[in-house]
Amino acid sequence: MKTFKPMWTLVWLLFAHTVLNAQTAPDSQAAAKHDLVSFEAFETRLAKAGKNAQILDARLPEEYAQNHLEGATSFSVANEADFAKAIARLDKSKPTFIYSIANGRSGKLARDLRDHGFKDVTELPGGLSKWIGMGKPVVSTVGPGLSLSDYRASLKSDKLVLVDFGSRYCGSCKRLAPIVDSIKNEQANSLKVINIEAYENKALTQELGVTALPTLILYRGNQVVWKKSGVTPKGEIERVLAEANL
Repeated sequence: MKTFKPMWTLVWLLFAHTVLNAQTAPDSQAAAKHDLVSFEAFETRLAKAGKNAQILDARLPEEYAQNHLEGATSFSVANEADFAKAIARLDKSKPTFIYSIANGRSGKLARDLRDHGFKDVTELPGGLSKWIGMGKPVVSTVGPGLSLSDYRASLKSDKLVLVDFGSRYCGSCKRLAPIVDSIKNEQANSLKVINIEAYENKALTQELGVTALPTLILYRGNQVVWKKSGVTPKGEIERVLAEANL
């Protein structure tokens, strides 16, 4: 037994060291996480900042040209050198507000700005999707789009109708699109699919309460029987369609 005692001692010391580190070392993921404020808190902070606010649109310039918050600056930076030049034109002491479609690109930009010394950085929770869906104003070069009456007319069918609200700029929408297309082809005899470009139909997204992209809405006889936001798995959509057809 004495022959193995040093080995067991070493194992115990290693175990104790691991436990101690786990208890005292900061959780890198928790430390890096920055909780989003509420939508209401974002509005309050933005209003309070007034003309002092720096509002950055983290989307592509062409997205910015279509719709953006009043007073926002297009801030889509392709490389580190351009990023350094772009932030040099900003004031680190001023409150900075950031948004993208949801919180993908804006989240990354927020982290980058904080890493460069910006202390007061606030993301728009839910991004421009929620802002528009909540009926908040934007500067726009795009018309109101499809009217609610025309939309309702398009739902008339003896089949189930699946409406896909998305955007060609939305990464999650691009992941969902082939799933919807596959189901559309496989269930063509019993399903009608309608694709809506949300940012070209702002009034409609607001009236239907679409505050996140992508969003699927399933109708049976002009009545909503199911609504889901996010990249919904094919199996879940197929299950919902099967139940709706009963």
